[in-house]
Amino acid sequence: MAKKESTEMTVEERLKALFQLQTTLSAIDEKRALRGELPLEVQDLEDEIAGLTIRIEKIQNEINDFQDAIKRKKGEIEQAKTTVDRYSQQLNDVKNNREYDTLTKEIEYQTLEIELCDKKIREAMTKVEERTHDIEATQEILKDREAALEEKKGELDEIMQETKEEEDRLKNKAKDLEAKIEPRLLNSFKRIRKNARNGLGIVYVQRDACGGCFNKIPPQRQLDIKMHKKIVVCEYCGRIMIDPELAGIKTDVKAAEEKPKRKRAIRKVVKKDTPVVPESAED
Repeated sequence: MAKKESTEMTVEERLKALFQLQTTLSAIDEKRALRGELPLEVQDLEDEIAGLTIRIEKIQNEINDFQDAIKRKKGEIEQAKTTVDRYSQQLNDVKNNREYDTLTKEIEYQTLEIELCDKKIREAMTKVEERTHDIEATQEILKDREAALEEKKGELDEIMQETKEEEDRLKNKAKDLEAKIEPRLLNSFKRIRKNARNGLGIVYVQRDACGGCFNKIPPQRQLDIKMHKKIVVCEYCGRIMIDPELAGIKTDVKAAEEKPKRKRAIRKVVKKDTPVVPESAED
């Protein structure tokens, strides 16, 4: 039904509908502009918090690995001490020097293993201490970012609550207007609006120039725009152009027609009493 209505619309009605749609979309853009950089700031903070959370998990995993290594080394130390005690008892029952030397070497080896494990434990405990400081510092940063995120979200929610009702109304109005415009023209308008820096897809003529790029419009083209018989596009920026009156803009006709007054030329009046000396007489 909407398509049928759009095809039955005259060019003038289509242009009016397009301009109303442009006005509505511009109003929506203004509402969104009130949010400023807040949505981006919120997104950046959320990404940073996610990164910090992953970093804390990674550091915690490293701490767990070091603590597991410390437990293993402590177990190895206990096992080595048990072996040393057993070999020390066997020294009392040796029958020859060869057995004594073998047991002595084993005791020395296990003692070195205990010292090496102690060293590894100390290094691991140092790493655990360092990584614990890292995780505490990261948690402080995370706490600060979470507080900032909560504040930014509060500001954003407050702005959105203020503008949500009006924005929803404008969106519904835009949807109704889009239903009246034929799809081909609507797609062209959206494409032009997307490429335009200020988001204007349709503009009215201002002082004989395009209201989008401000390039001068030839008189014949201006006449075509005023006739409302066809859709005219700016040859410079590609925007659709309409007559100011069709857009509901009142123009000051008197100011346009008023021409600058010329200054009256002041003629020099030669007094009759002043004698005119011919050039030959001067010579």
